[in-house]
Amino acid sequence: MTLHIPFDNSYARLPARLFHRQTAEPVSAPTPIVVNGALAAELGLDAAALAGPEGTAVLAGNAVPGGADPLAQVYAGHQFGGWNPQLGDGRALLLGEVIDTAGRRRDLQLKGSGRTPFSRMGDGRAWLGPVLREYVVSEAMHAMGIPTTRALAAVATGEPVLRETGPMPGAVLTRVAASHIRVGTFQFFAARGDLEAVRALTEYAIARHYPQAEDAAGLLEAVIAAQADLVARWLGVGFIHGVMNTDNCAISGETIDYGPCAFMDRYEAGKVFSSIDRFGRYAYDRQPDIAVWNLAQFATCLLPLIDADQDRAVDRATEAVHRFPALFAARRLAVFREKLGLTDIGTPDEDGALIDDLLEAMEAGGADFTNTFAGLADGIARAAFADSAPFEALAPRLAARHAAQGGPDRDAMARANPRLIPRNHQIEAMIAAAVAGDFAPFRRLNEALANPFAATPADLAAPPAPHEEVAATFCGT
Repeated sequence: MTLHIPFDNSYARLPARLFHRQTAEPVSAPTPIVVNGALAAELGLDAAALAGPEGTAVLAGNAVPGGADPLAQVYAGHQFGGWNPQLGDGRALLLGEVIDTAGRRRDLQLKGSGRTPFSRMGDGRAWLGPVLREYVVSEAMHAMGIPTTRALAAVATGEPVLRETGPMPGAVLTRVAASHIRVGTFQFFAARGDLEAVRALTEYAIARHYPQAEDAAGLLEAVIAAQADLVARWLGVGFIHGVMNTDNCAISGETIDYGPCAFMDRYEAGKVFSSIDRFGRYAYDRQPDIAVWNLAQFATCLLPLIDADQDRAVDRATEAVHRFPALFAARRLAVFREKLGLTDIGTPDEDGALIDDLLEAMEAGGADFTNTFAGLADGIARAAFADSAPFEALAPRLAARHAAQGGPDRDAMARANPRLIPRNHQIEAMIAAAVAGDFAPFRRLNEALANPFAATPADLAAPPAPHEEVAATFCGT
């Protein structure tokens, strides 16, 4: 079966200094691990052809399909608050873009495809563990309704990748995104005083993502709103990105780069998993603040385009960024109201206090985040607490609030509270099995996570036993 990908590569038509054209480094023995049939159909692609020899060669980087224009994108970024003037796709290549069946423009990118000029002494490769982690978690996020990049396929390379713990099996992930334009993309050119490139990026981003925006100020406002919505959704499922650097902040409003990401089991407001986040910069409850910080960096890049008068530009940008807290608070309130089955008859202050007090009770009682909210709909939330006393003290207030609206909105609760998340210990067990050649746990987890709000096998919904708890997650690069 012949593979056909109808590329239409708009980013490649931007000024050449925005990227580096090159092909991937071939691998010795590519074999398919998985092809996402539902996503392939959404993109108008033939899943069977992608899984065949020709498709596998393309997905491994061994062949360049007709119409592709492979390139590595350049960007900069603040990493844990420290400025790095040049980053870029050090182990990824944008194959090109397609228009999907809904008329949306989507990037197809290979991750783990070899060295580029931006590899910074790295090998440009990915090992199997992070590839499967990103596949599982990004697809689970999509199933939960959270804006995210997607995983189209994973291919084993047949070659080892050397990491700190020794040789690991290599793999390549095919990632699909609304685009791969980051705050760091703008920062790279703004830091160099390249206003022409910033202007080209701004016009491109408006046309591709926010056509309702009339100018750079409108783009800034649109990105701020998108990030406020995204982070509120993250908090609603207990998600901790782990590495919210500006180069990992997509202006499309999608979750991007699932390196040391994790979902909480027991609720802890300041929870950190990432092994490189030693000071808790990207802890669960700090994510809204970091989003504001990232957006301020984006605003700084756009100042010359917002107004020729620098003082006026700073005032307009500052006013826009300062609107983030109110936008985020409104989205967070809406997210958690749904999770608690609350209609909007209560005041924001009253409902906000109830939500905050419940979270405090969950932390005091050692409650599992996911199972608490799933249990509220079933009347068994107490079972998620190691110590139910804090919940017992709060339960009358919640019951009274539900009574005031004629009962909880169970439909809202059903669509807002996943019963299954990609739990860290299951991810680790799945990776260990795959490294040993057994992909059955990977397939089982993927299949279950495709329907996270449905009844699910008890073992997949259960929190980890003490000996199964994952204390730290790792980037994998």
